[in-house]
Amino acid sequence: MIGLELVVVLGLAVLLGNAAGDRYRIAPPVVLLVLGALLGFVPALREVELPPEAVLLIFLPVLLYWESLTTSLRGIRQDLRGIILMSTVLVIGTAGAVAAVAHQLGLPWGPAWVLGAAVAPTDATAVGVLAKALPRRNVTLLRAESLINDGTALVVFGLAVGITVGEEHFTLPHVTALFALSYVGGAAAGALTAWLVIRAQRVFGNPLLGNVVMILIPFTAYLLAELIHASGVLAAVAAGLIMSQAGPRMAGAEMRRQAEEAWALATFVLNGCLFVLVGLQAQAAVRELQGDDLTNALIAVAAVSAVVVAARFAFNFTVPYLLRLLDRRPQQRLRRMNYRARVVTSIAGFRGAVSLAVALSVPTALDSGAPFPDRDTIVFVTSGVIVTTLVLQGLLLPAVVRWARLPKDTSVEEERLLAETTATEQALKALPSLAADLDTDPAVTERMRQEYETHLLVVRAGGAETATYNEAALRHHRHYTALRLALLAHKRTTLVRLRDDDEIDDTVLRHVQRHLDIEEVRLSRRPPAE
Repeated sequence: MIGLELVVVLGLAVLLGNAAGDRYRIAPPVVLLVLGALLGFVPALREVELPPEAVLLIFLPVLLYWESLTTSLRGIRQDLRGIILMSTVLVIGTAGAVAAVAHQLGLPWGPAWVLGAAVAPTDATAVGVLAKALPRRNVTLLRAESLINDGTALVVFGLAVGITVGEEHFTLPHVTALFALSYVGGAAAGALTAWLVIRAQRVFGNPLLGNVVMILIPFTAYLLAELIHASGVLAAVAAGLIMSQAGPRMAGAEMRRQAEEAWALATFVLNGCLFVLVGLQAQAAVRELQGDDLTNALIAVAAVSAVVVAARFAFNFTVPYLLRLLDRRPQQRLRRMNYRARVVTSIAGFRGAVSLAVALSVPTALDSGAPFPDRDTIVFVTSGVIVTTLVLQGLLLPAVVRWARLPKDTSVEEERLLAETTATEQALKALPSLAADLDTDPAVTERMRQEYETHLLVVRAGGAETATYNEAALRHHRHYTALRLALLAHKRTTLVRLRDDDEIDDTVLRHVQRHLDIEEVRLSRRPPAE
């Protein structure tokens, strides 16, 4: 019964947490973490444990795949050097710094490195939720970094655990081989999965079957990578990046609409549930420690939280300036960030569910049968660092963004205007030849030409710097849209009345209403859920 109760409780927590966050302008993950910690006081929920396999094999592939599918590949290519350095050098440096501090606080070197690997990577889902106020380039950097750095952290974690339990040895060739297998093997597994899906989509023309194939992508990529002991994280990311480029060419409109709405809802719910479960596990970790152990662990949480933030600041204010001395190319100068933007990037290094899953993956015993040293401390400190970074940095980020006074990012709107204008202009140019090929009635062709010319005027007017530019076209469009929406509402009311009077069946109502809904969404031009 606890399973059903947990589903209901998690759903209500996600619903209330996001509603409260929107109402009081607090980042929803912060509210969800607090709710999760409060739920830990419910006796029945104290039995709930978050298996690491649930995050690593169920939650993580889906969330990372969606994040990579909606991340700009062009942006990644433009800042690839910085992203790679932050995903490797920064992760290893952070893990080492945390290990050194943890060792000074009493942990043996093996568990200290395990702790460092757990808290070193930033979390893609936390970044996606908390960094929406940032310019596109900053968000792309943060998301790409957090998508890739999990692979580095998992290699460090596996090596540290293996050495501690007596299954691994540390030599430079061995470590190099592990990293090479993790990255190359993971990327290859993701690329192979994407290639197979692209081939399979030619067979599965049905939108529902095509979306079943899409659902299988992250899990298949992750599985293939795990079979060769490579990074499943990087496999899911690589598959997502490839599909983001191939998808617009291979998928139909109906399939894309189904996929976008379904994935947006699924990832929203999974994200929210993860934050609640992290809060629940953090509260459970407190109960595992007593007396002096709890005091020492709290000191470790404060120290490690400070180290991960300091390491990020140190990296962002040293490595980029060293690269400037080496790379003086004009195109690189144009892409330099000022110190205010680097402060924002440093503050936005949130930790999340991936770190907790790594900590929970620590084995309970060594090869000798003895308990794994300080396992409870590792889980507690990791949970504490997650809560600290999400709460403190999440609350601090909006103020830092205001202080940074980052220039307003108009690139997305400018490119959208370019895309709509160019596409409409090219369609108008092609209209005569297409009409001739289809033997279209001249009256229909003329009507279509007028609609497209009106649409082009509206697009240009909407992107104008002055509101007076073609105000007549905008006013006409607003009146036209308002009237169409009012007529749609009247038609929907009529359909419901016919159904209530038993003149039409529910099946007919749903069929006609579906077309009305599609037209209403198109006219409303609401941004899609992400």
